[in-house]
Amino acid sequence: MTYQKFAYLYDSLMEDVPYDRWVDWVLALSRKYQVDGNEVLDLACGTGELSVRLAKAGLSVAGVDLSEDMLAVAQVKAETNALKIPFYHQDMTELTSLGTFDMVGIFCDSLNYLPEEEDVVKTFAGVFQHLKPGGLFLFDVHSLFKMDVIFHDSPFTYNDEDISYIWECFPSEHPHSVEHELTFFVRDEMTGQYDRIDEYHYQRTYEIEQYKSFLLDAGFELLEISGDFSAEWPKPEAERILFAARKPK
Repeated sequence: MTYQKFAYLYDSLMEDVPYDRWVDWVLALSRKYQVDGNEVLDLACGTGELSVRLAKAGLSVAGVDLSEDMLAVAQVKAETNALKIPFYHQDMTELTSLGTFDMVGIFCDSLNYLPEEEDVVKTFAGVFQHLKPGGLFLFDVHSLFKMDVIFHDSPFTYNDEDISYIWECFPSEHPHSVEHELTFFVRDEMTGQYDRIDEYHYQRTYEIEQYKSFLLDAGFELLEISGDFSAEWPKPEAERILFAARKPK
């Protein structure tokens, strides 16, 4: 997935995303599990919105994304905020030579964009190699309820003077997977006309027990699982499942 023109629309469409809740979650867990340092690797960082907020919270952040367009937006955003955040163009399934970090995060359900189990396994192995002993691995994913129920209520629509979209979701071939077809109409400021942009996305999630298995097989110690940024085990209708794991010392 390259996102291409979508990269430049992304922040406008994500204005309601609770980024600060991820920041609070990362800071709370770093304190709770007494992480020694403050170096964070933000995988699938997109336009860098969360990377910037983590850096503003006092963490030393590096970002990785597959999309050069997303990284271009992220770099400008970091410079605008007078922050020195290195961004790397890599596939999170093939991480290499980034050094080691006190924490690694895959936020905003980015892990769900990996199409195969093998991709998740490779990503977890790469994260393990890029963590210092005792370092935390934090990630969140869509729940089965979100994938199998909420997404199936599409189409979803949004209508604004500058951007409108039609978002349709379809069950895909694997269990708990969804294909997203998005059509955007974006107003050109120069002409006043609307440009059409079509995007296709695929997401897949797994049962909680499967994620636990992925983590344990990669060598992690599982610390906690919660739902929707609460401190509790995910409820049946939770939409987001959050995992915290640790690389043994």
